[in-house]
Amino acid sequence: MIQDIFPSKLKNEFIHTSISDGDSLFFFDADGKVLLGSSGGTVLFPAGSDRENRETIYLFSLDERKFFLAFGHDAVQKDGFRYYGIREVRDYLEGKEVFAVFTAYHLWKWYSDHVFCGKCAEKLIPDEKERALRCPACGNVIYPRINPAVIIGVIKGDFLLITRYRTGYSRNALIAGFTEIGETLEETVAREVMEETGIKVRNIRYYKSQPWGMAQDLLVGFYCDADGDDPIKMDEQELKYAAWVPREEIELQPNNLSLTNEMMRMFKEGLEPRDGVAS
Repeated sequence: MIQDIFPSKLKNEFIHTSISDGDSLFFFDADGKVLLGSSGGTVLFPAGSDRENRETIYLFSLDERKFFLAFGHDAVQKDGFRYYGIREVRDYLEGKEVFAVFTAYHLWKWYSDHVFCGKCAEKLIPDEKERALRCPACGNVIYPRINPAVIIGVIKGDFLLITRYRTGYSRNALIAGFTEIGETLEETVAREVMEETGIKVRNIRYYKSQPWGMAQDLLVGFYCDADGDDPIKMDEQELKYAAWVPREEIELQPNNLSLTNEMMRMFKEGLEPRDGVAS
């Protein structure tokens, strides 16, 4: 999956530090496209020396390499670089640097969406001790937004419930949805499967989790079993396809970045957990 970059490590602990010319720098435009280069499929980043007079903030380190974010949405030109949409990064680039891009996008989106205090409308400033934005007028503190969501592999014998979204990503997927206030993750699983397909489930078991920065999500994967033989009643506003697909006929996504794809592959290869413990 996208976060599986061992032996490299993404160090996300916040530190208050200044950028150097040799550090790496993220530029995002107003639409969330990121300025990158590419060499043989490997991602290249602008350097700290490209910042000119822009304000920057430390994001994280990949091994010993520091990454910063440049504030502002004005277009930046650099030979051999262009602006990529986050889905383009997912589909066409590869390497541990893709995880860095996704994580940087998550933080850029948070900074971009929280310029002014929601309590008193004063402009927020970055805190110097932790990853937070602080209001200098009323003291309000805002932390990065993380959305909990579930990915659900619904099983019936040797069949897996495969879906495709009505809009957005067009390839095979699994039932997915966001956790509501006052709801457990397991309750989210049962509710989302029922809402999108009309199927009741049992034996809900945790598989694995994944940070998914392109949507500011923390994805939590579960397998479960269909309870009974009720027919699929597809929510046509959410989905354009929903069907029970046998193991050997499951078509996987074109790369191994997503938790969804790993869960489909695990089932296809007969490796899915049956007792709450991943194989």
